[in-house]
Amino acid sequence: MFLVTGASGFVGQGLLRTLQQRSIPFRATSRRGGDGLFAVADIDGATDWSAALEGVDVVVHLAAVNQNVVEGSPAVLAQYRSVNVEGTINLARQAAAAGVRRFVFLSSIKANGEATTRGAPFTATATPDPQSDYGRTKLEAERLLLALGASSTMQVVVIRSPLVYGPGMRGSFQALVRLVQRGLPLPFASIDNRRSMVYLENLTDLIVTAVNHPDAAGATFMVADAKSPSTPELVRMIAAASGSSASLLPFPPVLLELAGSVAGKRELVHRLTRSLEVDTLETRRLGWTPPFSMDEALVRTLGPATSAKAPQPFKD
Repeated sequence: MFLVTGASGFVGQGLLRTLQQRSIPFRATSRRGGDGLFAVADIDGATDWSAALEGVDVVVHLAAVNQNVVEGSPAVLAQYRSVNVEGTINLARQAAAAGVRRFVFLSSIKANGEATTRGAPFTATATPDPQSDYGRTKLEAERLLLALGASSTMQVVVIRSPLVYGPGMRGSFQALVRLVQRGLPLPFASIDNRRSMVYLENLTDLIVTAVNHPDAAGATFMVADAKSPSTPELVRMIAAASGSSASLLPFPPVLLELAGSVAGKRELVHRLTRSLEVDTLETRRLGWTPPFSMDEALVRTLGPATSAKAPQPFKD
């Protein structure tokens, strides 16, 4: 039996669909409950998980306080720490005491840092250098979990994910899609970067692999699609997948970044102008490769027949 936290979120809904498709039994939790979800109230260092953990042998912990670079994140350090660190280790300790065999933690590429240089992608073994409260609290949670795994019988697996996209997505990727679909000229032709991201079903496939693979225990894995396109290339791929056209104009990236800073959208613009590339070599040694290419994934995300059906209520 899987316990999935944060099940009402974007990744959580995608994981529940994957588990249902593979006939894997699960119990899904959310803060409010309802629609087949097990309510756990607020997640922090005092949350009681005893009822939710009954009969569970695998925990997939997705719940977190996340950033919102489009609207601006309202979270402060205390909120990040309360949920992402204290809430995570509290759940893990209770899971270990309850006899859970494996704990899979969805972390973030932000634990590594904010940007990479050409030819030097982020790896799981590179020295982390998080630049945000979100990234620092994710890294802190990772370290506490791996230490707990080393001192208990519960096996811990960490997955660091870049931006996740798929049907029903929000955030910076959806904002870019809307720009492209308007058909207006975009000043991105001069950008020469590489951005790794991951399609939702590719991520959920790795999560299931991480639950079952014997070599995953105690390790940290990077996840991404096979292709890391530049922003101009990504715009063209989005246009092709959604049946629209792409018009790109040359414009100095440094001026785009200046405009972003003035408008209070510095990080959002950096996602367009700078590189964030992920090396998944160690992950592929598990025998895992992304089930969907990025071209296929974008069609599944943006094509006219796309629909993001919510998982049906279940009984455990």
